[in-house]
Amino acid sequence: MNLDHAVAQHRTLIVEGCDGVGRDALLTGLARRHGYTVTRASPDLPHLDPVRPYRELLQLDGALAVDAGLVGELVYGPLRRGHSRVTWIQAFDFAEAVAERDGAFVHVTATVQVLEVRLAARGASAADLAEIDAAVTGYDHAFSTLAEHAPVLTVEERPAPGGGPDPGPGRDEAAPEPPVASFARPLPRIRSPVPHCAQHR
Repeated sequence: MNLDHAVAQHRTLIVEGCDGVGRDALLTGLARRHGYTVTRASPDLPHLDPVRPYRELLQLDGALAVDAGLVGELVYGPLRRGHSRVTWIQAFDFAEAVAERDGAFVHVTATVQVLEVRLAARGASAADLAEIDAAVTGYDHAFSTLAEHAPVLTVEERPAPGGGPDPGPGRDEAAPEPPVASFARPLPRIRSPVPHCAQHR
């Protein structure tokens, strides 16, 4: 399945991925080639209802692509603070709202090696580099769980020609057509890098 075919089936795309993946070129392509309105969700989540800004975005008209961080909160919250500001129940409710808007999550992935080189080039700390493997595993777990409530498209970034990792396309550069996988049923559960008790605080 190519990306053109995949996006033709969805009016809403929630685009997420680990720190270091290249989402900008994909979002630019969705806007230029497919007519999506691209918006970026605020990283500041309300304390009492952290998913409210995301639900409000779903009220916009037309084809919508959101550069999001809700799944990122589920992954990086436990890794960096010991808990997520977004509960799994809230995430499931949002996923179902996405599905009702003819939507899907887009999980942008890259290899751990590519992410390490990109983040190191950006001056990432040793602590940030050490958590990459756990973050990749956490995203896989989160999306396999959310796939029980909404479709998930997985877009794998290809390494740059010559075998070296690409530092990532610029904001206005066109990206090559990435391979896309789609799943809407539960996958085998991937062990979370975060202790079970930490996820539910």
